[in-house]
Parts: sequence; structure tokens; C-alpha cells
Amino acid sequence: MLYEILDSLRQEVGECGLTTRSQRFLMCPDHASQTAFLEQHKGFILKRQTVVTCVSTLKKSHAEDDAISCLVLGTESANIFILDPEAFTILNSMSLPSVPVFLSVTGLYDVEYRIIVACRNGQIYTLKRGTKIGRPTAELTSQPVGLIRRDKTIIVATMDHHLHSFNNKGKRLWCIRLPGAVLCLECLEVRTLSLTLVALALADNRVLIYRDKHLVDTIHTEDRVAAMRFGRFGREDNTLVLVLKGGGLVVKILKRTARFDIQDTDGPAQGLVVKLNIPKKTKLFVDQTMRERENCVLMHRVFQHDLYRLRLSTARSYVQALETSSNPISLSQTEPLKLSAQVLGLGPTFKLRVELQNTSPSSPSLHLAVIFHCDDRVYSVNKSYIQIPILVPGIIHVAETLVTCVSELGISDTVRVFVVKGKASRPLLTALINMPVAEVFMAA
Repeated sequence: MLYEILDSLRQEVGECGLTTRSQRFLMCPDHASQTAFLEQHKGFILKRQTVVTCVSTLKKSHAEDDAISCLVLGTESANIFILDPEAFTILNSMSLPSVPVFLSVTGLYDVEYRIIVACRNGQIYTLKRGTKIGRPTAELTSQPVGLIRRDKTIIVATMDHHLHSFNNKGKRLWCIRLPGAVLCLECLEVRTLSLTLVALALADNRVLIYRDKHLVDTIHTEDRVAAMRFGRFGREDNTLVLVLKGGGLVVKILKRTARFDIQDTDGPAQGLVVKLNIPKKTKLFVDQTMRERENCVLMHRVFQHDLYRLRLSTARSYVQALETSSNPISLSQTEPLKLSAQVLGLGPTFKLRVELQNTSPSSPSLHLAVIFHCDDRVYSVNKSYIQIPILVPGIIHVAETLVTCVSELGISDTVRVFVVKGKASRPLLTALINMPVAEVFMAA
């Protein structure tokens, strides 16, 4: 029985996260060593060791700056732990579908709080008071590299050079493409100006400052930025501290005369401040507006009446076209055909080119013919009847004839093209061709 337990421990050794010394004892074939290991650790509870991936703080009872805060830990085991600030015991434990990498915590632990978590699987989850499992909020286009929560919006930078903004329910508000890879993200809350900005450190030694989705300032550094922090530094309330990759430290103090106006930036935002040249309201416009206000119900009824008449007229025309086969596409299930016609030439002799196609998936069409009909006083048709051979599905058959204008009045008329089958009294297709005026009469 003892060695069966050891075999099961060998299978679970990777999942339990035991130390190297523990693995060496379990995997050793020496039974004496295994027995000694069990005797030494049989009184201890088997624990799974994990590491912390992200840390944040949560005010416990009061929202003052110097109030007591609880530690909020995200671990490699896909858990969120809230620790007691005095005894450092676990006050609350929550689980996630993936490993958390960034946290944004707001609220009070004793009242109500909200934790926004960005995970390695490219998802954003929301945890509230009383929940044990994270609720999916938004799906990102790539893995996150930074997360901040500003008022009622969530701003996330991703590895595909994009900056996304979501509301608390996960609806995407806007998305912009950045000129380079993002290294870190920081929120700049300038209380003197009642502004909340976003600072992005890029891989090209630049720090971009955005107000919503508009670029308002750029800071150039000598090296890549590894970390940023904005807040009070000494006597200055608005200070941005930059830690560089090479170990350098840069402190940027905000000028009291600084303004982050959108109209001072380059790009599409300049079009927003252009004043539109709106014309003045004329007396006719005012009279028309008053008439619409006084007769709004009557005007709406007249509009609806005309709309219904238009729909009725359209339906009648459609039914008439179906009954007389005057449409260029056959709606018959037995003979599905498609007809198109072209007029070539300048006159007085024109060439009519008719293309006929069988749209059936498999069955061919037999005993078809094309008939040209026109006014004999205006046009003369060379071949008014053309027999069509077997029409294979998918193959376009071309029928051509010459039409000569015989009228000396310089007018144009229409030519009707019928597609008939056998001795049927009703044509399968009908096309109406509007002929152009012959060039001879136009020159005269």
C-alpha cells in the first residue's frame, strides 16, 4: 500500500509543484530513502507552491490616501488573493480561467469593490464583491502589455501596437494604432487641470501622452523606458519618474502653465475645431418650419399614403412583368434562362447582339428561338427569327442580327426581343431595347 501511494505521488509530482529535493526522494528507486522521506513529511499538509505575477492594493474601510489598504495578489495558479493588512491572512480568494498579469482595483473591501484583470489568454475579466469566478468582460486582439482603469473606462495596450478603450460592460469605445511597440503604461491624473491622461512608453525611446485617443505631448528619452510612475515627488504634485533599461532615472516635473488641448496637436483632431460656415436662417426657412410644426400630423399621413401607393404600384408592375414575361430573367423552374442584349454601331445599320444563358444546374434547354419585333416604318430587321440549338447549362449562346433604320424623320424607336419555346403562345423572356438615333440624321 505504501508503494502504491508513492507511485501516485510520482504521477502528481509535476502538478503539486514540489521542490527539487522532494522530487529526488520520490523518483529515487531506493525504498529505504522513500520510506525515510514519508516518515519525515507524513505529518505535514501537502501544499501547492505558486508565485505572484501581479500586485495591487485595495482600501479596506476608508478612501483617504493614508487609510489602511489590503494587498491584492495575482498568482501563477490563476487565483486572486486579498490579504488582511495586519495578519496577512487570506480574506478572500477568487479564481480565473487564465494567469493574471495586470490588475486594476477600485472601491473599498468592506463596502464594494471591482477588480479588472488582464490575463495571458488575451481576455479581460471583472471580479466584484461576492464573486468567486471572474466574469469575461472583453476579448483583446493580442496579449496585453498594460492596463489602467480611468473613471468608467478601461484602457489596455496590446502587443500588436494597439491601444484599446472599453467601458465597464466590455463594449469597445475606440481603438488606435500606435507607431511602435508598447513597453509600459501609466495613468497621469492632473488634478489641477481636472484631466486624466495616459502615458505610453514605446520601444523607439519615446513616451507618448494621450488624452482619450488624441496625442497631446511627446517626451524623448536617451534609452528605452522600463517603468513609469506619476504622482507626488517632494514638493511637486505632478511628477513623472522614468526608469530606463540601462539603469538611468529621469524625473519630469509638469509645468504649471502646461495645457493639454486637443486643438494644439497634429492629425485629424484639427478638423474638429474648424468653424462651419452655416448660412443664416431666411424668412422662407422660418415660415416652412412653422408650417411643418403646425401640420406635422397631416404631412405624415400624406407621406404614408404616398408611400403605400408607391408600394402598390411597384407590386402591380412586378406582377404584370411576371404575367407577360417582360423581364430579362426567367423565373420558371423548368426553363431558367437569362437574357442580355447590346446595340453595336452608329447607324443607320446597327447590329443587335443577344446573349442567352441557361442557369439550370444540370438540365439543358431545347426547341428555343429568338424573335425580333419592331415597327416596320422605322426599322428593318435582317433576321427576325433565329433558331437556338440545344442550350447547355453555363454556356452563353450568342445570336446576332442587323437592324437598319429606314425612317427619314430622324427618330428612334424600340425593338422587342422574345425568347419562345416550341409553339407556346407566351414567351419565356422579353427584352425591350431602346435604339439610338442614327448618325446620318444627327449630322443632318
